Amino acid sequence: MKHQTLEQLQTVATVEPSATYPTMSRTQRIERWAKLLEQNPRRCLGALSGTEYLSPEARAVARGAGSPITVAYEDPVLRAMGLKDDTYGEAKRFFELSDWQLHNIVCHCHVGATMQARWAAARVRRTITGNRLLAWLRARFVH
Repeated sequence: MKHQTLEQLQTVATVEPSATYPTMSRTQRIERWAKLLEQNPRRCLGALSGTEYLSPEARAVARGAGSPITVAYEDPVLRAMGLKDDTYGEAKRFFELSDWQLHNIVCHCHVGATMQARWAAARVRRTITGNRLLAWLRARFVH
């Protein structure tokens, strides 16, 4: 076997980089998002306003500069995994969240106009572990 440099190989073949990141499960993507938020726990993040009152179309394109979703979008790994932008709809799709789950993470009705990143990280992580009492209450009284 003859060893050649990348430059030498490119003269005789098209060399394309392989995927540098393994595929992540939903849980791994959400966990990474939480860890990104925890890297700067006191970072002041902006909340989205009134997501529960927006039409589905408006909610899908809603975004806020410096939101918890923006933190996820700033990560090159999550972008390489397929996160296309920092909109509500894209976060919902990419992290496989319900409107209720994402609303609890980003909506201003829970925190006001701003929140600390560590608070958002706890909310993000809770989508993995769940809150069984709230789920039980919601099942009993919402329907």
